[in-house]
Amino acid sequence: MSYVTISMVMDTWESMRRIKNYEEVAGAKLFQKLFNQCPEAKTLFGFPIDADANSHEVLSSKRFLMHASYLIQMIDTALNMLGPDYELLTDILLELGAKHVRFGVKPDMFPVMGLCLIATLEETLEDGAITPAAKRAWLETYDALAADMIRGQKEVRRSSK
Repeated sequence: MSYVTISMVMDTWESMRRIKNYEEVAGAKLFQKLFNQCPEAKTLFGFPIDADANSHEVLSSKRFLMHASYLIQMIDTALNMLGPDYELLTDILLELGAKHVRFGVKPDMFPVMGLCLIATLEETLEDGAITPAAKRAWLETYDALAADMIRGQKEVRRSSK
């Protein structure tokens, strides 16, 4: 990833950080979108596959809200490690990907999550904050991070055979 790509991602993420309770706000929106796009993901949180992602049951679930906030915190941490700490970040993502195998996360869920992340940014930030160039930067960054997690998943699956 280039400096320009990382800078563009960090600039838009800084706008996200300025939103009150951004972790819960963005995390809940992100998971709502994921649940609507990938209903199978609901079962990872103990919800029936046919649960309404916009229902009070889902949106008020402590597990849902806690994980939604945690995901945004993880994204925040990962973005802060881009650049000089990238090798350490890669190791962390490989391990995180391996852990997600136990939770039932499948590699084909990652691209859906990436698109949901972009949609969340577009919906949550001011109009025009996610320009076409910023969107490309986010997709490149997310794809690189997700690729490490998927690689971690593949390594775990390969070693368990």
